[in-house]
Amino acid sequence: MTLAALHIALTPDGARITPPAALGVEAMLLGRRAEDAAALLPRLFNLCRVAQETGARMALDLPVPADTAQALTREILREHLIRVCVLWPRRLGLPPAPLPAPADVPGAVFGPAGRLPDPDGLKDWMASGGGVAPVFDAIARAFGPGEAVADLPAPTPETLCRGVAQENTPWNRHRDSALLHTAERRFGRGPLWRALARLVDLDACARGALDLAPSHINGVAYVPAARGTYAVSARVTGGHIAAFTRHTPTDQLLAPGGALEQSLATLPPAKTHLAPLMVDILDPCLPVQIAEAADA
Repeated sequence: MTLAALHIALTPDGARITPPAALGVEAMLLGRRAEDAAALLPRLFNLCRVAQETGARMALDLPVPADTAQALTREILREHLIRVCVLWPRRLGLPPAPLPAPADVPGAVFGPAGRLPDPDGLKDWMASGGGVAPVFDAIARAFGPGEAVADLPAPTPETLCRGVAQENTPWNRHRDSALLHTAERRFGRGPLWRALARLVDLDACARGALDLAPSHINGVAYVPAARGTYAVSARVTGGHIAAFTRHTPTDQLLAPGGALEQSLATLPPAKTHLAPLMVDILDPCLPVQIAEAADA
C-alpha cells in the first residue's frame, strides 16, 4: 500500500504539521476471517512485517511461531542497520555502507573496539572515524544542546493503547542505559540522544541481550518493533473480525504535544534546513513533505 504523506510547513510563526488521513485499517479488516486478516495486515505496510503480523495474530488469539522473538530481533536489527549505515549517512552527505552480516555487526558499527562506547568514551568514539562513528559525530555537530528536543513521559501499558504523546521509542527498552543518561544530561533529548537510543538497541539486538518476546495483557497484544511498541486489540465473533484497533509509535509521535511537535518547536529558526534530518531520526514511518514558508 502506498501511504499518504505527512506534511510539515515551516513558517515564521512555527511549524504546521498536517498528518495524513487515517488509513482505516479497521474498516479493511471488519468481517474478514481472522486468519485472512492476520495475513493481510503486514501486506498493507512496507516495514516491520513480523511485528505487524505478530500483533494481529496475538490480538486475534491465533498461534504465533515459536521463534517469534528471534524473528523480531532480526527485523529490529535490520531496521536499525538500514538507518545507521544507509539512510542517515545519505542525509548527512556521507558515504553509505553495505549492511553487515550478523557476525560482522560489531566491527562494522563500532569500529576496531567492536562494542558500544561507554559514557566517558562517547566523544572519543564519535571522533574516531571507526564504523558508523562519523554519522553520530555529524549529528552531534549539527544540533547543539537543547536543540530539537522533546521531553515526554515514559509509556505504560495503558498509554500505549492511546494515541497520546509519550516516549514510545527504543529508549523505552533501555531506560537505565548509562550512555543515554549521559547523552541526555549533555545534549537533552534531541536528535543525538534519539540516534544513540537506536544504537544502544542495535547493540543489544546484535548481542542477543534483549527479551523481545511479545506479551498479551488484558486483551491487548504488545509487540516490540524497531521504533517502539505496537499495541493491538481485536474482537472476533463467529470467526470473523468484529473490532480491530492498533496503536503504533507513529500515532504517538504525531500526537498533539508529541515528539515531532516539540522537536520542531525547539529547532532554531536558523537551522530549519536540518528539519529533514531531524525528521529522519524521529522516523515517522511515512512519506514526508517539508515546505519552507515561501512554499507553504
